[in-house]
Amino acid sequence: MDTAETTLTRNKDIVHAFIDALFTKGDLGAVDDYLAEDFVNHNPPFGVPGDREGMRSAGAVFREAFPDWHSEPYQMIAEGDLVVEHFAAAGTQRGDLLGVPAPAQDGPDRPVTLHGINIFRVRGDRIVEQWCQLDELGVLRQLGIISSEA
Repeated sequence: MDTAETTLTRNKDIVHAFIDALFTKGDLGAVDDYLAEDFVNHNPPFGVPGDREGMRSAGAVFREAFPDWHSEPYQMIAEGDLVVEHFAAAGTQRGDLLGVPAPAQDGPDRPVTLHGINIFRVRGDRIVEQWCQLDELGVLRQLGIISSEA
């Protein structure tokens, strides 16, 4: 494997390890381990700030609402210092999310799936930027905040 190929593989591994640690395993320390101090999320989800603490907050919110939350990449493509991830993440709601309480313990489960595309820029061994396009409308529909007919 040549140097460029090695760097592309390493960048994909960094992104995959970060997503797995923060969102699938619920390790909030992944923010410190994988994101640069000057990390910027150019379109953060669900109104969280676009910095490291916003990413930590997003991880915490999803783990509290969905203790079984897990993210699966469909595709990861790397070129230069960019990694594109097309993914689906899912879990069963067990806590409040966006003001929507979890279903009663004896009620039906509320599975939620989130589809999206992330673009990460990697510098050295840290993620420095992220752009994301998430199906937030789909999540709002699954939570019953917005009608399926909307």
